[in-house]
Amino acid sequence: MARQREQGSGSGVKSSVLRHPVRVVPLLFLATIAIGTVLLLLPVSRAGPGSASLLDAVFTATSAVAVTGLATVDTATYWSFFGQAVILLLLQIGGFGIMTGAVVLGLVAGRDFRLRDRLATEVERNRLLGSSARSVLYLAFTVTLVVEAGIALVLILRLRLAHGESWGQAVWNGVFHSVSAFNNAGFSTYSDSVMGFQADFWILGPIMFAVVLSSLGFPVIQELRNRPFAFRSWSLHSKITFLGTLFLLAAGFVGVLAAEWSNPATLGPMPWSAKTLNAAFHSVMPRTAGFNSLNVGDFRVETLGINYVLMFIGGGSAGTAGGIKITTVFLLLLIVWAEIRGQQDTNVMGRRVGSRVERQALAVGVLAGVLIAVATLVLVSISHMPMQDILFEAISAFSTVGLSTGITADLPPAGQVVLIVLMYLGRVGTITVATALALQHNQKRYRYPEENPIVG
Repeated sequence: MARQREQGSGSGVKSSVLRHPVRVVPLLFLATIAIGTVLLLLPVSRAGPGSASLLDAVFTATSAVAVTGLATVDTATYWSFFGQAVILLLLQIGGFGIMTGAVVLGLVAGRDFRLRDRLATEVERNRLLGSSARSVLYLAFTVTLVVEAGIALVLILRLRLAHGESWGQAVWNGVFHSVSAFNNAGFSTYSDSVMGFQADFWILGPIMFAVVLSSLGFPVIQELRNRPFAFRSWSLHSKITFLGTLFLLAAGFVGVLAAEWSNPATLGPMPWSAKTLNAAFHSVMPRTAGFNSLNVGDFRVETLGINYVLMFIGGGSAGTAGGIKITTVFLLLLIVWAEIRGQQDTNVMGRRVGSRVERQALAVGVLAGVLIAVATLVLVSISHMPMQDILFEAISAFSTVGLSTGITADLPPAGQVVLIVLMYLGRVGTITVATALALQHNQKRYRYPEENPIVG
């Protein structure tokens, strides 16, 4: 009897876990990071003699699984082909897994639940309306495979025919950058990222396309596939994400171009065509992909400020992008606007936003801001780096961007540990909090007396 009760208790725990798969997703990411760390610690993973240090292995594995791109060592020279292959596998698992991990758990449990009823693995209860879990998996897998293969083919041919790389080098570099771009990772097999291709549209263009597409999120990708010319019939989430993406890309482009136009260390010496190409590239990359065609450390303060905003916002939900997401920021702005106008409801595009979603957006935004602020204070206290660089690094880590002003490797070990925590929490922390808010909605049978404190 005791054994039966024990088995029943264990079965109850498993059932509870599988009923709310998001509780397992952070554990799966931790397990993947641990396995990746072990693999990177193998002597065969390092290009030089001996094994990688534990901190470098943990940092790299976390950055890859969190599809961030920050690095304490040069990916191109420090890691062997085997080590780079491990990184490639980790970032593919990290990018694909964040969308499908909870769905797979549900399928394993025999629960072909609908995403609109159960799955909430991102900030705004990611919904693919009318799609089953298997449909989501199929869409994510197909889009990932097709886009990565297409981008890789373009890059391979360009690297071979225009840049003289051997077929072996071109294939590896093309595949690596295609997977890294679509997963918004920013890892590169070149020591200077893609700075060697500043004037090559056929290298920077495909990378930008992969980053933008995946940052939209699979709900929007599904709308684009099913109803590409029926914008009015799209879900509110897809409308907000699509329009927000266009606005942020345009604003980022104009801002970077204006701020860096005469900077002799970045766009200054370039012809206008290269200036516009690189300004466009650096309006896309802060959307959580850490490639850089310009030296970020040479950016003017105004450009760093633009990057702060773009990195913190990030991309769309239910994709590979990080940040607090476009819909979160848009909802926060709508809430403020409704309050300014004295409106009881938050309305947009003929729809009323639910109060629970408003509270989720507020919680995610506040938690993200507090976490970045605390991490920045800690980093400032344990290092002697400029404040603007520290803040840039903290936002980049939390938003899983991967851009850096060049201070990552120079931070003390404790500072690198802080970045590890930021990258992990940025990838799964706000997701967990938002989902907990979405799942736990017990209605009390009583209400306390109302009393309103003074605000403002």
